[in-house]
Amino acid sequence: MQTEVELLWLEGQIERWLRFGQPASERIIDRRRRVVGFAPGAMFALVRWQANDFGTAASRIDILRAVAHREAFSTVPFVAPGGELFLHIGGWPKVQRVLEAIDAVEQAGVDPCEAAPEHWRHVASRLEAGQAPRPYTPARHRAWRLRRRFWS
Repeated sequence: MQTEVELLWLEGQIERWLRFGQPASERIIDRRRRVVGFAPGAMFALVRWQANDFGTAASRIDILRAVAHREAFSTVPFVAPGGELFLHIGGWPKVQRVLEAIDAVEQAGVDPCEAAPEHWRHVASRLEAGQAPRPYTPARHRAWRLRRRFWS
C-alpha cells in the first residue's frame, strides 16, 4: 500500500508541492496535476498555498511519514489515506520558518527525509510557542541513527 499525494500547480492561485520526499511512483494527470506515491516509512513535506484577490489566503506545511497497511494515521487534505503527522503548521510566516528549518537541516549535510522525526515535532512545538527551534546538528543525527539501529 502506498500513500498518495495529489500535487497541483496553478501559478499564483493554488500551489501544492513537495518540499522534500522521495516518491516511489508518479502519475501525471495533466500538465498541472500529478499524484505521487510514497512507500511505507517514507518521510515527506507537503506545502499547500492558496491566494485570493488580496494575496495569500491560506498556507500550510505538513511533514508526514507514509504509513503501512493497518497502521494508525492522521488525515490530511490531498494525502490518501493519510500519514503519521510530525508537523502541521499554518500561516505564511510560520511556514517560512519551517522552510528555513528544513534548509538548515540540509545545510548540516542531512537529507530532511532521514532526519529524526522528533526534530520535526520539536520544530512544530517551538514555532507554536513563538520560539526558535534548536538546530539539527550532525551530532544529533548520529545519535538518531544509533538509536534507530539499536531499536530495529
